[in-house]
Amino acid sequence: MTAATVAKNLLIGLDSSTTACKAIVWDTAGNLIAEGRSPIPLEHPRPLWHEQPAEAWWAAAVESLRAVTSQIDNNRLAGLCISPQRETFVPVDQRGQPLRQAIIWMDERSGPLLPEIGQQLGQERYHQQTGKPLTGNLSLPKIVWIKENEPDIFRQAHKFLDVAGFLHHCLTGLYRTGWGCVDPMGLFDMQHHCWSEEVLAYLGIDESQLPQAYPPGVILGEITTNVAELTGLPAGLPVVAGVGDGQAAGLGANITGPGRAYLILGTSVISGTYTEVFQTNPTHRIMYGGIPNSYMLETALLGGGYTITWFVEKIAGKQAKFSSPDTSVEAMFEQAAQNISPGADGLMLVPYWNSVMNPYWDASASGIVVGWRGFHTLEHLYRAILEGIGFELRLHLQGVQTALETDIEKLIVMGGGSNSGLWCRIMADITGKPIYLSQTPDASSLGAAIQAAFGVGLFANMPAAARAMTRLNPAPIVPHQQRSDFYTQLYEQVYLHLFPALQSHLQNLTRLSESS
Repeated sequence: MTAATVAKNLLIGLDSSTTACKAIVWDTAGNLIAEGRSPIPLEHPRPLWHEQPAEAWWAAAVESLRAVTSQIDNNRLAGLCISPQRETFVPVDQRGQPLRQAIIWMDERSGPLLPEIGQQLGQERYHQQTGKPLTGNLSLPKIVWIKENEPDIFRQAHKFLDVAGFLHHCLTGLYRTGWGCVDPMGLFDMQHHCWSEEVLAYLGIDESQLPQAYPPGVILGEITTNVAELTGLPAGLPVVAGVGDGQAAGLGANITGPGRAYLILGTSVISGTYTEVFQTNPTHRIMYGGIPNSYMLETALLGGGYTITWFVEKIAGKQAKFSSPDTSVEAMFEQAAQNISPGADGLMLVPYWNSVMNPYWDASASGIVVGWRGFHTLEHLYRAILEGIGFELRLHLQGVQTALETDIEKLIVMGGGSNSGLWCRIMADITGKPIYLSQTPDASSLGAAIQAAFGVGLFANMPAAARAMTRLNPAPIVPHQQRSDFYTQLYEQVYLHLFPALQSHLQNLTRLSESS
């Protein structure tokens, strides 16, 4: 069979996340055909700062693409789509070269600027326009920080590019990106599907300094000859507009209608559910969905797996490795925590180790541990962390259900935490909802591939592509009624009141201090 007659039925989902780039080739039945992965360094030049060299995004993309193209017949490739880390951005010069390191979504340097920005733009008006409450993870306040602290770089900036926009330019030579890749930046008017004139005027930048944005599934450009030689991709391969990695994961879990939510147990714990109605509410932030004319109501706990990592690295790591050098710290504590009773024998944790977004939107929030007694051990604390994340998820889900006026009947779980049987059981028991495990560990990449498949015409619509290319473990983790009832009592009588009580106390102290 000649190259001209080879069936083009393979898609590349290029998942450029915070820590690695994964290029995965999928077929139209959702089978993983080949994969390549390359790490991306994360730097901390100062406390609370998080940066990356944008050149590392491209280097990791090239390495991972070369790895997969060496494993397949490239003539079978039909299209490529990117699922990028969100809110992260980099200013570039006229040649498309970075003027400074990219500022990452988790960077907290711009927190002190938020009150003034909110006063100038209007908190509620900004929320209604962008779908996002004003928070420090957005690109907006970080661009303000550059303007105030690095004015030369601000003046030289030819473009401010999201991760996908930067990679699209590398791949195609065009400054283009997807609506769902840039709406998390907090600069996009989701009511009118365009860059916000009001926000850009406040920043003092022009629309020409941002990439052109397109709906999901639109072909943005083609792989150039130079890139083809560098990566092994065929020249002319279509590059399709995608959405951010969170929304892409939802599509990769077939969240294409109401009643279900995806749950990513990663560094952050992200949950999202489908709607066709644009609505703002403190219980969630709203993102473009992977399906045209759809949205995802999304909740986020920044201190999810981040809190577990803190426990392992700062509290338990050395002791655990000394005690059991052949077993991972997580595995050791997971096994031990299974023998701790639900409720961690009175120890309760609020997992705001990295501030809190919905529903409180408090950048100054911090974690809480209450109920310490002399008999408590590190195993109790580990279980309390898992349960605290579960209680917070229940808070998130209840808020979204109220906003939608409908129940979420099941959770589709993915991410590294989905490998923890204990964590998943705790989540099911606390939320009272069955948990289905995605059979695809790389749902963000699969979601990007689904958009590529639709974009190049292999499916009539995005839901059809998602149905054909996704599958779940058919046996759910079902809530245990007795444990669920016990957790409900703890949640309603204790957890719900902990942070509001502390927040009110701290606000009173602040008022007293200001008046004295």
